[in-house]
Amino acid sequence: MGWALDLDGVIWLADQPIPGAVDAVEALRAAGEEVVFCTNLSSRPVGEAEQKLARIGIPAEGAVLTSAMAAAMLIEPGERVLVCAGPGVDEALLARGAVPVRQGPADAVVVGLHLDFDYGRLEAASTAVRGGARLIGTNGDPTYPTLDGLVPGGGAILAAVATASGVEPVVAGKPHPPMVELVRDRLGEDGTMVGDRMDTDGELARALGYRFVLVLSGSTSAAPSPADGGHVVPDLVADDLAAAVTALL
Repeated sequence: MGWALDLDGVIWLADQPIPGAVDAVEALRAAGEEVVFCTNLSSRPVGEAEQKLARIGIPAEGAVLTSAMAAAMLIEPGERVLVCAGPGVDEALLARGAVPVRQGPADAVVVGLHLDFDYGRLEAASTAVRGGARLIGTNGDPTYPTLDGLVPGGGAILAAVATASGVEPVVAGKPHPPMVELVRDRLGEDGTMVGDRMDTDGELARALGYRFVLVLSGSTSAAPSPADGGHVVPDLVADDLAAAVTALL
């Protein structure tokens, strides 16, 4: 059985590893479990995430699955794609054989988190969509966790482009089918998903048919109650990844 681990809120917050996370990953691997890192953050190239994990003591070459990779699965080789996102999306599109552009007509527009988003990017993206381009979001997360609390995520940018263009986007990252396919192709039919959000990580686990572990070290700080609604019930709620691995191994 493999383990799919979210990054933000499970392994680290910003540049700070969450206490016990590194040892927990080592314990899983020592027990013979395959571990992949499944993130909706699309802004960075995969190698940067692998290097960041290596710096805190987690070898991860080939083990990072991103929403940029999931979004690229919705693009055909040779298509012209207007990128309203970070360099991680460019990398994934080039690997797919697509042509990333920043202006003009396109077959598709891919939107993801990028800190230099401005009115000009909004205008270019929405104009391309109104001209017939498909609108694809790397993810729909409205926020993501940092040491200073929640900050706007890629879903907030996607909502702006969708509103300006009047089109409902197709979303690729957790918990949507392209990311489901990425994880299942790597880990198979049985696994454990560990995340800090019910709406992305929990729904991804449900779509995969995996056990879901909710950790309270990121976006969610309290165990959900039945009054909260929703269709996902965590199999385990733990303070952090270390506590979850201790309970389940």
